[in-house]
Amino acid sequence: MSSTFDKNLLPEFDSVKDNDEEIIWIGKPVFTPYMFSGLGAGLYTIAFGIIWILLAFNSGANNASGGVHFFWLFGLLPLCQGVYVLANRLFSYSNTAYGYSNKRVMMRTGFIGTDFKTIDYDKISDIEVTVNVIERIYNVGTIRFFSGRTQTEKGNTTKLYDTWSSIENPYEVFKMVKQTSVDIKTDFNYPNALRPDTNTGYKTKYKRKG
Repeated sequence: MSSTFDKNLLPEFDSVKDNDEEIIWIGKPVFTPYMFSGLGAGLYTIAFGIIWILLAFNSGANNASGGVHFFWLFGLLPLCQGVYVLANRLFSYSNTAYGYSNKRVMMRTGFIGTDFKTIDYDKISDIEVTVNVIERIYNVGTIRFFSGRTQTEKGNTTKLYDTWSSIENPYEVFKMVKQTSVDIKTDFNYPNALRPDTNTGYKTKYKRKG
């Protein structure tokens, strides 16, 4: 993921797209379900930090010496981490956008700088769409892309997904981006010039949606 602090960035993905690249679709997450999707980890760590600090002071108050011995400081790390997660979610919202082109899928976010991430279609091995309870209320959903990244911890390997969170019309967008991915991959393997007349291939000219 590349990051920039340039205040004169062009809107959305115009600053990073190639000259011959055509943006097909661009969307933003819906605010309320987007914030709720980031609350889980943030609230958990905040609650853990607060409980730890309260227990530390309570233990100090019950000691004969009455000293806390800085035990409460160990609760500051999860507390600060949780606050950062929520603040990052809130202040990066206005700078968050998702999109896909005739070459790749794109993600933009960041509240201090602007971070861009792109994934070429030939790197994507799996695309899926999910809708949780909160997203269902707001008629939005999340699209996840797997490009081979994994994380191994204690012998367990977990897939790492890149996500478009809380977007409108998730199933429609999912079908569009998946079809584009299939078309582009097919064209990589069977270029137009090599196709017989009976297999003309996909339409190489996409129109931007929305």
